[in-house]
Amino acid sequence: MQGLGNDFVVIDGPLDLDRAQTEAICDRRFGVGADGVLVVTAGNPIGMEYWNADGSPAEMCGNGLRCVARYAFDRGLVEAPEFVVDTPLGPRRVNVRSDEVEVELGETRVTGHVSIDDAQYHLIDVGNPHAVTIVGDPDTAPVSEIGPRVETDPQFVDGTNVEFIAVRDGRVSMRVWERGVGETRACGTGMVAAAMVASKAMGLTGVIPITAPGGEARVEFRDGVSWLTGPAEYSFTGELDLTDSA
Repeated sequence: MQGLGNDFVVIDGPLDLDRAQTEAICDRRFGVGADGVLVVTAGNPIGMEYWNADGSPAEMCGNGLRCVARYAFDRGLVEAPEFVVDTPLGPRRVNVRSDEVEVELGETRVTGHVSIDDAQYHLIDVGNPHAVTIVGDPDTAPVSEIGPRVETDPQFVDGTNVEFIAVRDGRVSMRVWERGVGETRACGTGMVAAAMVASKAMGLTGVIPITAPGGEARVEFRDGVSWLTGPAEYSFTGELDLTDSA
């Protein structure tokens, strides 16, 4: 499945993958190929687990949560389109619509500001860490050069996701370097982090459109939590033999 080009292998759980299996599945030449692996486990609530392409577990994945929600609803694991998913960060509300999925990503906080190589970064906590910098044009930003340096900067003990954003005519455009993955077509929690910076530093309010290379989603802050709305779509289905994945 994919949300805005952020793609995942989605597997029925319960299932505990090791690092080697996850890396093998996500390898785009020798495996299925994906930015990460999602495991969906039936229950009340629905269970969600997520691993990055390098095999590391992640606290949250906004695009992945939308895919989990659509997968669970379409497979009849829930009866109503509004339900709760149990994530590594706790329960999150979701709403599956005909063409989009809205998901709750919890409280979003500004935790500080740092300077790295003369660039300023807003530090945002969306349950996972983000460093957001405002640039003239994300399309020309040297994401593949700067992203890995910032991700592994000693100031971030567990690494960080890195967003490069600009605001024009009330809309945010961005590119993202994802921790444990590299540059991706989109990042759901990164979109929320970008919207928070646009709100706090640039005065945007209400529903904030965010455009990434993979497409557009919308972020809204209400009732003290962030909500992300966008597509969640199937690429293909099949069977995966995990015995040969390690």
